[in-house]
Amino acid sequence: MTDEEQQQQVQPPCENDGEAVAPQSDNEMDTLRKEASEFKDKYLRLLAEMENTRKRLQKDKQESVQYAVQNMMVDFLSPIDHMENALKFTDQASNEVKQWALGFHMILNQFKDVLTQNGVVPFVSVGTPFDHNKHEAIEMIATDSVDPGTVVEEHLKGYRMGDRLIRPARVKVSKALPQEEADQEGQELSEDKE
Repeated sequence: MTDEEQQQQVQPPCENDGEAVAPQSDNEMDTLRKEASEFKDKYLRLLAEMENTRKRLQKDKQESVQYAVQNMMVDFLSPIDHMENALKFTDQASNEVKQWALGFHMILNQFKDVLTQNGVVPFVSVGTPFDHNKHEAIEMIATDSVDPGTVVEEHLKGYRMGDRLIRPARVKVSKALPQEEADQEGQELSEDKE
């Protein structure tokens, strides 16, 4: 026997240098096809699951960044409100204070521009119906000059960032006059006409 013949006898007949051996029957072929189909199905499901996880993580990241920006913007609103309130009373001040106030108005406008650039805008409340989703009632005022449930005064501005409410407006809301007061006012009006 030559060396080649000895090597062929030593090697098992099913190995052909990494090449697959043909299955012996149709039954084996069906089994292999079924396994291949199952592996392909598992692979596609895993790919879909990985893609969904990637999208969910990306969405979570965007929401956390947006939430952080919103919190920072809300922190700026309180000092801006205080500055606006302080500047309301500069009309009664001396000329020197009025000059300082002019500079502070400019700074205030810059802060408001930063808010606007980041999508933070105030919304109008006075004259609109009270909405618990965007208003916080701090007082009820009895009046017959407007319909009950209407915002008559805004104590603190409300702000939105895009579609989201980031701070509700603190407002005073109208309510109907008690019947006794309404009757008295009606009598006073009729007496005034006479």
